[in-house]
Amino acid sequence: MLPALRLRCVLGECSLGRVLVASSRAGVRAIALADGHEELLDELRGRWPSAALQIADDATDRALLARVTAALEQPASAQALLADLPRDTPGSAFRQRVWQALLALPPGAPTTYTRLAQGLGLPLAVRAVASACAANPLAVWVPCHRVVRSDGSLAGYRWGLARKAALLRREAQAMTGAGAAAQ
Repeated sequence: MLPALRLRCVLGECSLGRVLVASSRAGVRAIALADGHEELLDELRGRWPSAALQIADDATDRALLARVTAALEQPASAQALLADLPRDTPGSAFRQRVWQALLALPPGAPTTYTRLAQGLGLPLAVRAVASACAANPLAVWVPCHRVVRSDGSLAGYRWGLARKAALLRREAQAMTGAGAAAQ
C-alpha cells in the first residue's frame, strides 16, 4: 500500500542553523529549524509518521530553499518573500484561525498569547492559542515567534528560544531602519 502523504524535502543551512522545507503536492507543509539535518527529519517523521519522505535537490528545490532561507534571514519580509507559494497546513479550524491571526501580526511588534486570544474573541482560550502556536509547522512564514508572554519574556518556541530571540531582534532592527543584520 502506498503512503497517503508524500513529502519532498530539501535540506540546507542558514545563520539560524539547519533548515528543512517539506512540500506535498498541495504546497509547503513544513519549514523547520534545528542544529542538525537528522533532527529535522526526525521531527518531520514524528509529525507525519505515515508520510513517505523523499530528499530532493534539483534546481526547483534549491530555488525554494533559497527563498525560505531569505525569509529566515529577513523575517520582517517573510510574508512578501513567500506570499505566492501555496501552503499545505492541515489543522483544526481553531488552529487555522490562530495561524491566520499570526499572519496578520506586523513585524517588529510582538504580541502576547492573551492579546492574540482576545483578538480572536476568545479571551479564555490563552492556553489553546499557545498550543496552536506550538503546532505551527511553518517557521517564520506563520510568525509564531512574534508571540511572547504577558511580561514580555520569551515563551517556548519549537525551534529554540535563541532562534526566537534572533528572529525578533532581526525584525526590530529592520523596523527601526538598522537593517536586518542578524544575530
